[in-house]
Amino acid sequence: MIRIKREICTGCEICISSCPYGAIEMVEDRAFITEMCNLCRACLSACPVGAIIETEESRLPTTDSRLMDFSGVWVFAEQRRGKLHDVSLELLGEGRRLANILSTELSAVLIGSNIEKEAKTLIAYGADKVFVADDPSLSDFHDDSYGHILAGLIEKEKPEIILSGATSIGRSFIPKVAARLRTGLTADCTRLGLDGKILHQIRPAFGGNIMAVVICPNRRPQIATVRPRVFKKPIPEKGRKGKVIKVHVPEDISLRTKTLEFVKDLTSTVNISEADVIIAGGRGLGDAKNFRLLEELAEALGGAIGASRAAVDAGWISYPHQIGQTGMTVSPRLYIACGISGAVQHLVGMQSSDIIVAINKDPDAPIFKVATYSIVGDALEVIPLLVKKIKEVRG
Repeated sequence: MIRIKREICTGCEICISSCPYGAIEMVEDRAFITEMCNLCRACLSACPVGAIIETEESRLPTTDSRLMDFSGVWVFAEQRRGKLHDVSLELLGEGRRLANILSTELSAVLIGSNIEKEAKTLIAYGADKVFVADDPSLSDFHDDSYGHILAGLIEKEKPEIILSGATSIGRSFIPKVAARLRTGLTADCTRLGLDGKILHQIRPAFGGNIMAVVICPNRRPQIATVRPRVFKKPIPEKGRKGKVIKVHVPEDISLRTKTLEFVKDLTSTVNISEADVIIAGGRGLGDAKNFRLLEELAEALGGAIGASRAAVDAGWISYPHQIGQTGMTVSPRLYIACGISGAVQHLVGMQSSDIIVAINKDPDAPIFKVATYSIVGDALEVIPLLVKKIKEVRG
C-alpha cells in the first residue's frame, strides 16, 4: 500500500497534481492518501523529499498455513426500512449448501435499527449464527458505517466466504469492504461452486459471450455478490435454533454523507421480478404491435410481460421489462419465451425459472436447451391458439 511519512512531508502539495485519481488531499498541512488510491505509484517519484513510500502491509495473510485460520460462510442480510430483502433469504439457501459441503457454520450479518427481531427469520432460513448490529445511527444505509462494521467483524471472526446480494446496497459498499480487507471480489455472480475450499464464482463475461469462473486462491475471505432471483428461497424451518450475537456499534464512525429525508417512490413501475408467471417476447415477434398478443396471454394466465434486450433496443417495449444480464433476473413458476432465440445474456436472467416454455421457429435455437417444453413454430400463430385453449379450459 502507499502511505505518507508525515514526519518528513513538507506540505508542498506537488504530489496532489501527480495523482490521476485525485486520491491525495491535504489534512492538517500534510499530504493524506484517501481510499480513492488505485496503487498506480505515480506519486512515489513526484515527492521531492521522499515522504511517500510503498509498504508491503496487508490486512490478510497470503500463506497457505494462515489461510487455514479462516472458516465459515457468511451472508450479509440486507434489509430496507426494517424488512429483509428476499435476496438475503435466497443466499442463505445457497450459503447453507456451501457450508454443508465445507462442514462449517453458516452465519448472517444483520445491520440496521430496530431489526434484531429479524434474526429469528434468518435462523429459520438456515443461519447457525446471526451477528446483529442494531443501533438508531444505522437506520439509514451509509457506505461508511455499514462498511466499517462489516469489515471489522470479518477481521475479528475470519470467515472464508462472504455472500451479498448484487443490489444497489450490495454493489455500493461490499467493494469498500473488499478493498479495506485487501481481498478479491466477484460481482454479479449467477452460480457458485466449490473446488476443495476454493469458491468458484461464476458470472457472464465479455458481454455475456462466455461464463467466466473467477477464483481467489491467495486471499481470504472470498467475496461474491449474487444477483437476486438466481437462487431459490429455502423452505423456512420453524423452531430452528441458532445463536444471536450482538455487535458493538462504535460512536465515532465518520460519515461523509448524511440522509436528510427518506421519500418513498410512489410512481407506478413494472416489477417483473416478483411475478409468478412471465410471458416474454423477443426479436422473433417482428413488431411492437405483436406484443399485444403477449398481453392477451398474460391476461389469460395472470402474468406479467417480459422482453429480451433486442426487443427493448428496438423500442418495442420499455426497459423495466428487460430480462437478462443487462436487465432483471427472474425466477417465476412459469416462463414462456416467445420469439426469443436464447442468447446466453438472456438465459442468465431466467434459466432458474421452474417451468420454461419456449416458442421459436428455429429448431436449433439455444432457448430449447433450457426449456422444459419446446414448441417449434411461429409465435404469432401459436400464442392465439394457447389463449383460446386456456379460455376454453377456464370456461
